[in-house]
Amino acid sequence: MANIQDRMKNKAYEDYAYATRPGKMTLFWRRCLIKQVYMFFKLNLKIMMMVVKGHS
Repeated sequence: MANIQDRMKNKAYEDYAYATRPGKMTLFWRRCLIKQVYMFFKLNLKIMMMVVKGHS
């Protein structure tokens, strides 16, 4: 078990506590309106298929 001096050495916010920054392509695909619309309809189609299967 670690003693109190070892625990006090740790900082609350060290470099490894932060997430990595997304790359240029990741940001592009997150902001791409065409992809957003496509994923919206794809998700709605999945939901509608579940609803239709549940009601039959």
